[in-house]
Amino acid sequence: MISFIKRRFDAWWQARHAPTDTWTLTQSNIYIVPTRVGFAFAATLMVLLVASINYQLNLGFLLTFMLAGSGLVSMQLTHRTLRGLTLHLRPPEPAFAGQAAVLQIVLTGSRSARYGIGLRTRIDDDGGKEPRWTWADVPAGARVSAHVSFVPQLRGLHALPTLVAETRFPFGLFRAWTLWRPASRVLVYPSPEQPAAPLPAAHAVPAQSSDRQRSQSGDFEGVRAWQRGDALKRVVWKKFARTGELVSRDTHAATRQQLWFDYGQARLPTPEQRLSRLTAWVLAADRAGAEWGLRLPGVELEPGYGDGHRRAGLEALALWS
Repeated sequence: MISFIKRRFDAWWQARHAPTDTWTLTQSNIYIVPTRVGFAFAATLMVLLVASINYQLNLGFLLTFMLAGSGLVSMQLTHRTLRGLTLHLRPPEPAFAGQAAVLQIVLTGSRSARYGIGLRTRIDDDGGKEPRWTWADVPAGARVSAHVSFVPQLRGLHALPTLVAETRFPFGLFRAWTLWRPASRVLVYPSPEQPAAPLPAAHAVPAQSSDRQRSQSGDFEGVRAWQRGDALKRVVWKKFARTGELVSRDTHAATRQQLWFDYGQARLPTPEQRLSRLTAWVLAADRAGAEWGLRLPGVELEPGYGDGHRRAGLEALALWS
């Protein structure tokens, strides 16, 4: 019954609120109910009121109505703590499946300070886990960044979970909250294989013509300064006769090593396990500064290196289907 009511509420709420990366809290999207402490407080007031009526206690009436008034003021303060607050989600960074994806949320207050604001994802409600809250205070007219995390389990481009902003300030008698559906999506890379398998053998390929062009110092990259022990047949005598500089040929400069990561090389039972191994290889090659290429069915990434090449490879692995 409770799950049915929750599904109906979610459907009603999603029909009223479109996804957005900036969420301004107003009277129409803030909900407030008493907490358990609030219900206990109300029950205490009822006991005090009945006792005051039975025994005609004027001081009892005074105490009861003073406490009731403070409860009403608490309700207003709790609601006002969220009202007027603006939440903005910065573009999320890619994450690996099974690891935490971190969302950066910027809270912007108005003229009054806000205290005890909690943020979390609604994903915790579905798993029955203890919610992981991030708490923040927003000074008057200031901006504060808060980080909320969740753990995506599958690779690909995914919608972000619904976010919850909540407060029970000042006395904990009432709970005011809002639900927020971000419009951004997060790219989830395959989980890298642990421990990673050894890299496949590298292949020697001829250096491109651009690799043999003059360097910024004016020397050809196919030669290096002469070192004691170099064979005489490796000395570039023409350059010595022309410039008087003694240099030797660098035989390694004529070729370079390349790694190719092929879907067929990752000999594992399932496609996801193969992608996991390829992801581990990409990360290992990037750490080593090696030149590598990637082949997937229908996708080929030419050899390269660097941060941009790593991101392109991981993105191809994340979106491949």
